[in-house]
Amino acid sequence: MRGGFAAATIVAAALHAGVPPSAVGAQQRQPAVPPNTLAAIVERPLALRDGIGRAHEAITTSSKTAQAFYDQGLAYLHSFVWIEAARSFNEALRADDRVALAYVGLSYALAELGDADGARAAAARAQALKESLGARERVRFDLRTLQLRASAAADAGAATAYRQELESAVSRYPTDVELLLLVGRAQDPSHDAHGMDAGSASLGFYERALAQAPDYFATHHYLAHAYENIGRPDRALEHAAAFARLAPAIPHAQHMHGHVLRRVGRMDEAIAAFRKADELGSAYLASERIPAEYDWHYRHNLDLLGTAYQYLGQIRSAQAVLERAFVMPATSRLNDELNRREWPQFLLARGRAKEAHAAAATLSAHPLPLVRALSDILASRALAALRRPEEAAEAGNRGLQQMRAAGTIGGVLVPDFQLAQGEHLMRSGQIEEGRALLREAAAKLRAQSGPDAWIQTLFALEAIARLAREQGDWTLAAEMADAMRQHDPAYAGTWYGQALVAEHGGRRDAAREAYRETVRRWQSADADFPELADARRRLTP
Repeated sequence: MRGGFAAATIVAAALHAGVPPSAVGAQQRQPAVPPNTLAAIVERPLALRDGIGRAHEAITTSSKTAQAFYDQGLAYLHSFVWIEAARSFNEALRADDRVALAYVGLSYALAELGDADGARAAAARAQALKESLGARERVRFDLRTLQLRASAAADAGAATAYRQELESAVSRYPTDVELLLLVGRAQDPSHDAHGMDAGSASLGFYERALAQAPDYFATHHYLAHAYENIGRPDRALEHAAAFARLAPAIPHAQHMHGHVLRRVGRMDEAIAAFRKADELGSAYLASERIPAEYDWHYRHNLDLLGTAYQYLGQIRSAQAVLERAFVMPATSRLNDELNRREWPQFLLARGRAKEAHAAAATLSAHPLPLVRALSDILASRALAALRRPEEAAEAGNRGLQQMRAAGTIGGVLVPDFQLAQGEHLMRSGQIEEGRALLREAAAKLRAQSGPDAWIQTLFALEAIARLAREQGDWTLAAEMADAMRQHDPAYAGTWYGQALVAEHGGRRDAAREAYRETVRRWQSADADFPELADARRRLTP
């Protein structure tokens, strides 16, 4: 899903739209900002809202309105709702423009929205008010200042100073829930991220926060992520359920519950949670007149909803959702943009290579170079499936050149490239070379598969197994069936792959048992789902 809230997620140009940074207090507002840019959106007034989770942190102000909107901004920060957090902090500043911690909160929100300049400007406004802060508030200000310095300097010394101040702060205020959560988030591998990738190192701080405030939705949110990241979906589920219960109007809260439900074999319930998140997100964007591409969470939820339908063999529903996510306007959020692969890969899995090639081609003019590389890699896979080997090789080579030009970041596409190259070689009769690359791609995908990528990895293993069977390589088919069993033994496609391998090997009883399990686990699939129909046919005497 991606301590402090400082990871850039939306292109800064969308925020600035040719004007100076907005949202740094009433005295710096720019009236000429176009009305539907992100810069204008974060300036829009808003009301106090229910159902978003209750948060409170005492600030130096005599304004009850400023305190209330500060608390609302804090609640939205904890749920990764960056736009509404920025709007809330701006509203607090309209009530009292001397609330230093509102500028600090605004700094976090703007950084998450990709506005590094605005984040620093907001922190600078807080600096001017530092002397009015109490001792504990000054600690919060100092931590943000050090974090920004560490992010800008990108040197070990600045990062060390930030971590030392975190340790000092929590030792001075050992029962302060907000500080404990901040230190927990700081255990994320990237010191300027917001805790989505934090794991075991965070748990002690989060559990201490939970002991102080057992019903604080924010703590349950972070614990859900941390337990999921260390492979404990059972523990993550209880906290994700609490997050959804305590913040029922937050799309990410419902999404997070679904995120974990799918990992414990409750995919139908996961789909219900993702659908609820989609309904909440769609209603919010419509009522607030916010373009969907400004909300990092909206398409991410669609990606998971679509792949959950695909998992259950509900192909028509999967197609509608995945295509809807694919055609959304481009953003600068690299991870989200790389997830556009899901629609072409879905088409490939359904044997629709020509459509997959057309979909891949639409990414060839994407503003992000690495997405253009992905376009060529996906095109290579589609062309190989269409029996156009020379064009497949050319597309793959273009993708590789763009990956190399991107430098170290290009490495994120190595498994995708190996998958495409392995498919090309297998279909060209170079079985040993293709098999080696496909094995390597599978190993990398499994090693790198975090909570978000878990289902994509499963489908990639399934794609390799399908190709191996098509090419008559039953050794590789058996290996991939076993890899799928290790990755997710609950998936019907895992049982189907094992059944086909067992049948090919003459193990009729094992095959029939696996086919029966396939039918049982795909019982909610579309009636005409081909794999289900095939399993039923093979069970017929």
